[in-house]
Amino acid sequence: MNTYEGIFIIKPDFKEEEVKDVCKTITDIVAKNGGNVKKEENWGKKPLAYPVKKFREGFYYKLDFEAPADAVAKLETAYKLNADILRTMITRR
Repeated sequence: MNTYEGIFIIKPDFKEEEVKDVCKTITDIVAKNGGNVKKEENWGKKPLAYPVKKFREGFYYKLDFEAPADAVAKLETAYKLNADILRTMITRR
């Protein structure tokens, strides 16, 4: 299993509870695809460098996790289908 770092930007019009629900959804998708979460960080609401889907800010969320190499493509597809997530970036550490 490889170690990965994922950064997610969540829509800014959510309340804290709704952001936590989306974060839980992200960690559940990692677990369903054979990975395990090592560390979670909620960076809070920050401005974006440029507008994304007409939003100028978003909630940043960082996740350190381990997963099989073939699971990353499945994870990225699942995150793109989630309308609450504006952008994702998953890098191998």
